[in-house]
Amino acid sequence: MPLPELPFPGERLRPQRIGIDTGGEHVAYLPQGSPACHGEGFGPHSRLQVSIGPRRLMATLAIVQGERLAADEVGLSESAWLRLQPAAHEHVTLAHPPSVESLSSVRAKLYGRVLAEAEVRAIVADIAAHRYSNIEMAAFIAACSDDHLDLDEVVALTAAMVDSGARLRWPGPVILDKHCVGGLPGNRTTPIVVSICTALGLTMPKTSSRAITSPAGTADTMAMLAPVELDLARMRRTVEHTGGCIVWGGAINLAPVDDTLIRIERALDIDSPGQLVASILSKKIAAGSTHVVIDMPVGPTAKVRDPRRARTLERMLRAVAERFGLALTVLRTDGAQPVGRGVGPALEAHDVLAVLQNLPAQPQDLRERALALAAAVIEAGGRAAGEPSLALARECLDSGRAWRQFQAICQAQGGLRSPGVAPYRRPVAACRGGRVEAVDNRRLAQAAKLAGAPLSPLAGLSIDVRLGDPVVVGQPLFTLHAQSPGELAYAMEYVSRHPDIVHLGAAA
Repeated sequence: MPLPELPFPGERLRPQRIGIDTGGEHVAYLPQGSPACHGEGFGPHSRLQVSIGPRRLMATLAIVQGERLAADEVGLSESAWLRLQPAAHEHVTLAHPPSVESLSSVRAKLYGRVLAEAEVRAIVADIAAHRYSNIEMAAFIAACSDDHLDLDEVVALTAAMVDSGARLRWPGPVILDKHCVGGLPGNRTTPIVVSICTALGLTMPKTSSRAITSPAGTADTMAMLAPVELDLARMRRTVEHTGGCIVWGGAINLAPVDDTLIRIERALDIDSPGQLVASILSKKIAAGSTHVVIDMPVGPTAKVRDPRRARTLERMLRAVAERFGLALTVLRTDGAQPVGRGVGPALEAHDVLAVLQNLPAQPQDLRERALALAAAVIEAGGRAAGEPSLALARECLDSGRAWRQFQAICQAQGGLRSPGVAPYRRPVAACRGGRVEAVDNRRLAQAAKLAGAPLSPLAGLSIDVRLGDPVVVGQPLFTLHAQSPGELAYAMEYVSRHPDIVHLGAAA
């Protein structure tokens, strides 16, 4: 919905590129005492309509002290600058925004009212147009938290998020996909699964996310091995040539409102079942999938923490998928400990290569989990059922067909490359002997992030023990990897405050 023209009685302001990355939020900066503030009553956190001719956006105002900006200048955050693309001769005008009518539905939801489909669509449309501030989006997320969305509302939210961006169409009746609910460090099965299934003739155009709350997303890991920011034409050529791809979904604008809401959910540490289902399925529907396999790790420190929550989430996933004609397979998997050895983009990429190349030192848990998921995808695709599907996947991996297929996919996406290694490493040793009883997935992931992952792609950690392993004093439990001494020290300080990330019980 286009923003209406509004008169602005004040001065035309010269735009300045401030160079501040605000994480996707549009921010405008005015100097303290700006005539625009006096004339229009703008203040810190005011919502503004920022216009350059016909180009306009909504932004939040910040006030700058000192002489960084002149009285006739307005600063723009990176996201606002890139959206408006000001030319050297162009000026900016500011105005109060029109009222956002859908906020009344958010307030109603906060008080427990069930929203109609039109109300949900209006909220999503306003979020897509950047008419909501972070605070207003946080209110919407809070209103939908826990079990406050019923099935019809989740369906409406899913459909609205699909319609907020591009929607892909592929030839053929069966287009396959897989997704992990998350919360398990190192669970990087996707490149292996896609390689196996497409080598067997199935179609699997995989669009993946970058890290949201984890030390690496599939797109971050795949970016260590091949280009992932493909445009739609290059993505289609890759799928036509190989039957599949592994690309970053953000480059092709799939369900972009989901990404906006996730940014706020991450800050609030809220991930309700209804919003999680809408997030997962909107991306799959937008990507053109017809059959999806969901990996749902269940464990005390995974995203899904117990069987009761797993049952609730699975029921809702199936019910919503059915409304959209999406065939769904849900696999509940072990979420008690990380998968593989590496946690972080490059470290996980090394694990993926070890499995695909059938190296002797490959992490067996990653291999077996990938084979189980590939078998489920093969069954969903109608190639085999039951034990034969697992045997088919295993033969494809053991014979080297999956590795050759992965190389072909990487070549089609722009070329295979080797992941590097971090220059700074420090083992975290056991202070006492015992047997590994538990691993805190969330704190382990936090340690990897503090070491620099995923922004420092070589950073993260490698896991040296598994559940049940006997440990002696001084034995490494995990090893931190960093690209700078400062990041390594930062992660070590966190680990020192949480000595029980790997919990040791009495020796057997």
